[in-house]
Amino acid sequence: MRVLIVEDEPYLADAVRVGLRRETIAADVVHDGAAALEAVAGSSYDVVVLDRDLPGIHGDEVCARLARDHPEVRVLMLTAARSLGDRVAGFELGADDYLLKPFEFPELVARLRALERRTQPARPPVVEAHGVRLDAFRREVYRDGRLVRLSPKEFAVLQVLMNADGGVVSAEALLERAWDANTDPFTNTIRVTISNLRRRLGEPWVIRTVPGAGYRFGA
Repeated sequence: MRVLIVEDEPYLADAVRVGLRRETIAADVVHDGAAALEAVAGSSYDVVVLDRDLPGIHGDEVCARLARDHPEVRVLMLTAARSLGDRVAGFELGADDYLLKPFEFPELVARLRALERRTQPARPPVVEAHGVRLDAFRREVYRDGRLVRLSPKEFAVLQVLMNADGGVVSAEALLERAWDANTDPFTNTIRVTISNLRRRLGEPWVIRTVPGAGYRFGA
C-alpha cells in the first residue's frame, strides 16, 4: 500500500510516516493542500491521510477535488472537530473515513488497511502458493512450514508479487507499490531486495526474473 500524509505539523507527519514504514506501508509527506493535489496528480496512491485544517487550500477543498478528479483514491480525514455535523460535512465532500485527533496509531493502521481493501479486488488475508504462505494480518511468512523473517520492505515486495497471481510485475510497479517518492528510480534497491528475498525463502527459487519485463512469483 502507498499512502500520502497531508499534515501541516511536521513532527506528527514524520512520526506517522516512520510508523507506517514499520508496518510495510510506503508513505510520503506533504504539508499543505496545494502540494497534496500536485502529489496525487503525479503519483499513484491508495489512500490520502488528510488533515482537515490545512494552510492555503483547506482540507475540505482538497477532499472535494480528490473525490472529483481522483475517485480511485481513498481519503481518510483527520480532524480535531468532534461534532457530528462536521463529520457528516466531510463525508458529503467525499471522505471515505474519519479519524479524530488525537488518535491511537494502531487504529490508524487498521483503518488504512480497511480502505486499501476497498481499492482492490477482495483477497483472503492468507495467500499460499509454491510452498510459501503469506499471512497479511499477522505479517508472517512461512516456507514449507518454516517461519521466514523478512524486513518490512521484503514483506511488502513479496506481497505485491504473490498478489499478482503469477503475473509479471515491473520494477516500476514495485517502486510504486512498495517504496516512497524519495526512492531513486535508478537505484539497485529492487535488485538487492529481490536477491535478499530469494536467499531468505531458500531453494528452489520462487521469484523469477523476466528479462526486460520485471519479476514473477512462481515455480
